Amino acid sequence: MTFKPTKYSLMSCADGRIFEDSGWTLADPQGTAPSLVRAVYEKKEFETRDDLDGFYRYSNWLPIKRTLNNSSAPVTYKSKGLAEYLGLDNLYITFSGYNPEIGAFMQTCSFKETEAYSVCARLPEHEDRILVVASAGNTARAFAKVCSDNNIRLLLSIPEDNIHALWFDKPLNECVKIIAAPKGSDYFDAIALGDKACSSPRFLAEGGAKNIARRDGMGTTVLSAVEHIGRIPDAYFQAIGSGTGTIAVWENNLRLIEDGRFGRHKMKLYPSQNAPFTIMYDSWKAHSRALVHLSAEDARRQASVIKAKVLSNRKPPYSLAGGVYDALTDTGGDIYMVSNDELEVWKARFMELEGVDIYSAAAVAVASLEKAVKEGRVKSGDVIMLNITGGGEKLAKSHKDVVYATPDLVLDSFLPAEEIVEKVEKLF
Repeated sequence: MTFKPTKYSLMSCADGRIFEDSGWTLADPQGTAPSLVRAVYEKKEFETRDDLDGFYRYSNWLPIKRTLNNSSAPVTYKSKGLAEYLGLDNLYITFSGYNPEIGAFMQTCSFKETEAYSVCARLPEHEDRILVVASAGNTARAFAKVCSDNNIRLLLSIPEDNIHALWFDKPLNECVKIIAAPKGSDYFDAIALGDKACSSPRFLAEGGAKNIARRDGMGTTVLSAVEHIGRIPDAYFQAIGSGTGTIAVWENNLRLIEDGRFGRHKMKLYPSQNAPFTIMYDSWKAHSRALVHLSAEDARRQASVIKAKVLSNRKPPYSLAGGVYDALTDTGGDIYMVSNDELEVWKARFMELEGVDIYSAAAVAVASLEKAVKEGRVKSGDVIMLNITGGGEKLAKSHKDVVYATPDLVLDSFLPAEEIVEKVEKLF
């Protein structure tokens, strides 16, 4: 069967200008202010593609050119254990991870697969350039798996301290290469390293939050929830490093309102950060669109302290048009802060109440939900979506043999771009 892509245009979040996608557009070429661009799909009704498997059931609202092998979709179910513990009547958990008991089969155990299966399917099948992705861990694992399974050339840039996150059930295809910023570096250093590699025309920057495919891939979590519940939730909880997932569900919420069959209200967005790395929490509480100052030294120190390492982006898409600040303002949301001790409590309690292990980042979201319940921000009868962005790793590793990837090169991000390009190009 030949895949027929959905038609879409692009809209600047800064001024509403509509224009066409040149293929890998990350920003409005006529824009004068920092802004995300958003996909405007020709198809306004939310309908799944039942002729397609896994993640691609949601391809009517994905900016993709093809489908790829071995995908899985998020799974939504109505909570019993956690809901009863918190006194909530309508708590729905959207689980992205590995838990065959509920039909969840994401092999990398993280909702970052939704990004990777969308971004890589936005690439033309015969793209000559090499995709470059910077990551603190889970995103790297997801892109490595998707590219390895589908023979797509990929350069991953990660902090060497996070190399333990690159585990797989089989060795990676030779089309995937890994570079690492030295020990003591953070996610921002990995981004800088990847950016310098992209000064070569042989490489293509994935684009992070600016890539509509990344956001609309992540936005399938709320599509899963609405498909299961039959309506837009009242409140949404998720831990954030960049906040891209929260932006993504806000955008799909707006599309669902335009459809009209699932409600015409906006979910209150409640993202959360792991203290002490709380740059967005601090900025929001200061009522500031601009991010508060965070030095590179302080950022690295804070990133080394938090247990949810993936929540450590010091340059998140918070301030620009269409970013986290706008999403929270538009929905009347708020940001929570969760300590290492609190997340450890909720990791254990979630396992006890829901029967599967979850990542530290997901436990941050659960802890923030408990805070919102205690504060009366959500009521017992509210329809609540809890985005569990990763889990089942212990279960998955008990079901299969595991191999760990190692960096092909360790490079300091302070090296000149020409030197980095020379070394990295030789990998391919």
